[in-house]
Amino acid sequence: MLFADIDILDEQMNYVPHCWVGVRDGRIDYIGDTAPADASAYGESYDGSGRLLMSGFFNAHAHAPMTLLRGWGEALPLDRWLNERIFPFEAQLTADDIYWGTLLACAEMLRYGTVSFSDMYYSADARFRACKDAGIKINLGETLVAPDEKPYSEYPLCALNQRLLKEYHGSCDGRLLLDFNIHAEYTTNPTTVQGIAQAAADEGVRMQVHVSETKAEVEQCRERHQGMSPVVYLNSLGVFDVPTTAAHCVWVDQDDIAILRDKKVFVAHNPVSNMKLGSGFAPVKDMIDQGICVSLGTDGTASNNNLDMMQDMYVMALLHKGTSLDPTVLTPQQILTIATRNGALSQGRDDTGVLKVGAKADLCVLDTTGASWTPMTNPVANVVYAGHGDDVCLTMVDGIVRYRDGSWPSIDIDQAKAHVVAAAQRIIATL
Repeated sequence: MLFADIDILDEQMNYVPHCWVGVRDGRIDYIGDTAPADASAYGESYDGSGRLLMSGFFNAHAHAPMTLLRGWGEALPLDRWLNERIFPFEAQLTADDIYWGTLLACAEMLRYGTVSFSDMYYSADARFRACKDAGIKINLGETLVAPDEKPYSEYPLCALNQRLLKEYHGSCDGRLLLDFNIHAEYTTNPTTVQGIAQAAADEGVRMQVHVSETKAEVEQCRERHQGMSPVVYLNSLGVFDVPTTAAHCVWVDQDDIAILRDKKVFVAHNPVSNMKLGSGFAPVKDMIDQGICVSLGTDGTASNNNLDMMQDMYVMALLHKGTSLDPTVLTPQQILTIATRNGALSQGRDDTGVLKVGAKADLCVLDTTGASWTPMTNPVANVVYAGHGDDVCLTMVDGIVRYRDGSWPSIDIDQAKAHVVAAAQRIIATL
């Protein structure tokens, strides 16, 4: 495809009008202020009038099948939300339910310009199949919940992860990746956590884990583990010796931040979910100032309740200005980088998340003709403060269009919605 006479956000997230961007063999291979000499060789010419081309979004923390639980656990703090609403519902889910819930999540993310996401959940085969069918990228973790203190090798997850590595890791030209995943300190034990951390190091895979999401989680961890915070505890067991994305990190102190920095941990910030569950606000500006790579996640739709990364960018931008009493905190360029390039880096995808020649063509196009975009006195600010997920009119993954003007070439959206509704109704009737 050749994007013709289209405005772009370049590698530094600066606005550049009237560009031509050529995509060939899944990568960006031309950016210029005039059409390339071999323009016809790109195939379709996409009219860029009134459009803005930028990197697609990288959702750094999600639970895709939780589309099935959208709206199910409202107005509860995290511990009650999990134990009274989420866990009983999830106990009734089948692999088929999880396939359709994941496929619907993929459709929603593609609709809103997301090209890749990091996911924690169960039924990995079903989730991998849904992402393969949708054409989206995923870093998938099969969640470790380990109440009994025994070696990781004695948990069924150990054998499952070995099979998943062989069958899926790096498949679909690298779109599908397996990360190892620990649910959290409070749902596991030291022996098993240390074992899975060593296994991740041995296999050379990344790690995902929930960390310090609530104040109570941190206090109870200190009581259980000789005063150690979740960050100190997980670090003592070798979790951060492999590239790790730590979701939330709301209740972290300066010692925690120093560990996260020194261990080069990627922090997935989830501002909407954290506020909705009353968990608090992560000290993102402090983390960034100390050199931590912060990315952005939606969390699941049971605690957000949607997968619109543009909404989360908006909330993130305002949240940290309001809590710091400083309107200069986090520029639009920083927010956009956090939602794109930083998310890609947190997934180990070094060749994407940026609009430059040679990068993977993981892109989205925004319609900038709407009332909320007018006038375009500051287009970069408009993306963060005036834009909406509904402004996305095209999403491309590895150079293939996966969403365009209300249609998904590889997803039957009505079928996915019908299956999710039926599954949710079936389960709710039993609870």
